[in-house]
Amino acid sequence: MSFRPPSFFSSTGAGILSALDLELAAEKADALGRIGRKLEAALEALATARAEGASEQRCEELIDQAAELVWAFFIQREISGFRSQADAVRRYRIPREVLIRVGVRRKPETGTAKTRGDGDT
Repeated sequence: MSFRPPSFFSSTGAGILSALDLELAAEKADALGRIGRKLEAALEALATARAEGASEQRCEELIDQAAELVWAFFIQREISGFRSQADAVRRYRIPREVLIRVGVRRKPETGTAKTRGDGDT
C-alpha cells in the first residue's frame, strides 16, 4: 500500500513529511482498519449469539473476546493520535458489558495454568 502526501506539500520549506513518516502513517491507518474490522466481527458475533439465545457461558466467552479486541483497538487508536475513545464507542456501539471488561485479564481455568517455577501460577 502506498501513501502519497497531499499536493500542497512542496519540495522546499518546513513541514515536509519524510518518506518514513508517510509510511508509518500508512501502517498505522492500515492496522487501525484491520483491528476495527475484527472488532466489528466480534461485536456482530456477540449480537447474533444473544439474538439466537446462546448459552450464558458462550455469551461470556464472546464478551471476553470482544473486550480484548476493544482494548487492542483503543491502543491502536492512541498510537494513531486519537486520544478520546468516546466517538469509537458510539460508532461501533460497544455494549457496556464489553466496556467494563476492557483491560481485564482472566485467570486460566483450573488445571490449565502453567507454573513459572517461582511459586506463582
